[in-house]
Amino acid sequence: MDIRKAEFRCSSERISQVPKDDLRDIAFIGRSNVGKSSLINMLTGRPGLAKVSGTPGKTRLINHFRIDDAWYLVDLPGYGYARTSKSVRGAFSKLITDYVLRCERLHYLFVLVDIRLEPQKIDLQFIEMLGMNGIPFGLIFTKADKLSKAQRQKSVERYAAQLAESWEELPPMLVSSSEKGTGREEILDFIDQCLKV
Repeated sequence: MDIRKAEFRCSSERISQVPKDDLRDIAFIGRSNVGKSSLINMLTGRPGLAKVSGTPGKTRLINHFRIDDAWYLVDLPGYGYARTSKSVRGAFSKLITDYVLRCERLHYLFVLVDIRLEPQKIDLQFIEMLGMNGIPFGLIFTKADKLSKAQRQKSVERYAAQLAESWEELPPMLVSSSEKGTGREEILDFIDQCLKV
């Protein structure tokens, strides 16, 4: 798949505000600062499309980016950032769970995880919630440029082993680096396949 056109469409505070057309959503979620916005910019080839910040918890709304007038790439708020107040964290999780569990536009969800870290409890809990609710999802490991090829392999295997304890079938797992453009074609090809289903 080759993206020819990508434009910011809207930011929504609640799911009643998301676009009302019949295009499907391919959404990105993960812990704060995992690199969702950077990955969107890398995939679309437009460096400033999604706002990137070094401050965790910057994305607080559901951001829709219209791709080739055919589908949406969706940047969801990060979860699990401790420095926001409890009421704001509650709003994040309600916004996220409303969208993920109730938004019929959602066609496929990618959970982004930092390849350098051990499997994080909050990611595993989120993945478990997706499984319990039958939400189709895959994993994208970010920041792959920070590790050697052998370390990356080890990290993915560690994650797979952790998930295999409670999952009969493992979700698709892709490796990326926004910095180096790693995984771009594989992720776009995977999205292309998803949209054909």
